[in-house]
Amino acid sequence: MTKTMKASVVRELEESIEVKKTVARDLSDIIVTAARTIIDAYQAGKKVLLVGNGGSAADAQHIAAELVGRFLKERKALPAVALTTDTSILTAIANDCGYETVFSRQIEALAEKGDVLLAITTSGTSPNILKAVETAHAKGVTVIGLTGGTGGKLKDMADLSIIVPSDNTQRIQEAHITIGHIVCYLVEQGLLSE
Repeated sequence: MTKTMKASVVRELEESIEVKKTVARDLSDIIVTAARTIIDAYQAGKKVLLVGNGGSAADAQHIAAELVGRFLKERKALPAVALTTDTSILTAIANDCGYETVFSRQIEALAEKGDVLLAITTSGTSPNILKAVETAHAKGVTVIGLTGGTGGKLKDMADLSIIVPSDNTQRIQEAHITIGHIVCYLVEQGLLSE
């Protein structure tokens, strides 16, 4: 049993490494563009909003925490809001208006022209994420989509789509948080150097 478990550990890690190698080879330029988009928004006095469901909600919160708190360097706090965290707002909107609007309603209330929305969905097809993107565009918000597989509908709706080349949800999520960390690093370095 222990040998089988160890083989599983090695296989899982190797699969994760292969996906990340592909991300490094094929997505580096678009990741830099995403970071530059966020840097430009911050330099213009704007903010980053983040949305996602399940594990992607956790990633949204994690990335927001890195931006508001700090990543590697001591610096001023950067405005970032994960729209996944206020249970009173989420449950009220879901109950009164439907779950599909839990993020779009918050974007309607909080977003300003020039802000950036980081929309995270492994499938690219989550109805509440897609509705959030529509509302963001109507408010003049730039949308960065972080997805996987074929990119789903989000691929064509986002201004910038970072599509992790995998159909395995856990591999996509592992790459998403790595990309999130890289973006935070690039944003922090970019703001401190400019």
